[in-house]
Amino acid sequence: MKIAIVGIGGVGGYYGGKLALKYAASDDHEIFFIARGEHLDKIRKNGLKLITTEGDFTVIPSLATDNPGELGPLDLIFFCVKGYGLGNAARMITDNLHSNTVTIPLLNGVDNVERLKTVLHEGDVLNGCVYISTHLDRPGVIQQTGGSCKLLFGPENGLVEPYRKIETLLKDADIEAELSQNITVGVWSKFLFVGPLAGITSVLEKPFGAIMEKAGYRIMLEGMMKEIKLIADAKGIPLPENIIEQSLELTSNFPYETKSSMQLDFEKGKETEIETFTGYIIKSGKESGIKTPLHDKVYFELKN
Repeated sequence: MKIAIVGIGGVGGYYGGKLALKYAASDDHEIFFIARGEHLDKIRKNGLKLITTEGDFTVIPSLATDNPGELGPLDLIFFCVKGYGLGNAARMITDNLHSNTVTIPLLNGVDNVERLKTVLHEGDVLNGCVYISTHLDRPGVIQQTGGSCKLLFGPENGLVEPYRKIETLLKDADIEAELSQNITVGVWSKFLFVGPLAGITSVLEKPFGAIMEKAGYRIMLEGMMKEIKLIADAKGIPLPENIIEQSLELTSNFPYETKSSMQLDFEKGKETEIETFTGYIIKSGKESGIKTPLHDKVYFELKN
């Protein structure tokens, strides 16, 4: 199987690294990294170093490139880019598709399948999400600091059996993967957790622990989660009734100084996923006739 990981940042580097560690020297599978710039140069020269809670290791993919044209037809593609880069990343690999190519987005957001299907017209587009705290430490080095490292994926129609071999492939690479019959619920459950934290940590410039220890901040976080739950209800997505309580408890379990990836991007003056998170909920609220005052406030303050 020819497998490509598009975007070798924190998520792509961790899961792509696991796959390369297991399969890059295999006769049965090829693992390709699609990266760019100095990061790509370091990977080509020294391999990709992973610093993880399980230990440190360096992996050498079958090929690392910024030109998908070098790869030919691909059987499995993981998109691990930022939300704002998904469209361009998808257009990069359209010539690598065949009728049986399986594509899995592992990035933030709940409309990735819809967005990919507007660009990719061959093969199957599944959905997916991950629970991991990881980042690009420096060119050629990925650091994982927390999270369960769980990877959920599956088809939105719930017909999972054709993709069971992908689950086995991932598990054999020591990835905690689950092929889900209810992937839409899984993706939205993560979004309800991550989206409000991205917004509130960015606008208040506070880490998770500071948000949870102050009553006013915690109430605001809970209110943003409630707004997302209302949007999900309007879309007919059956999130668990206790999803907000679960999400708040999960937040409490993170180290005090944990920052959201969007907060880190704001601090570094980089492009952010504000439209993926806050902007999407505001847009969906308007479409559904649901008011989202807390998201409106966060969006306004971050954009001005």
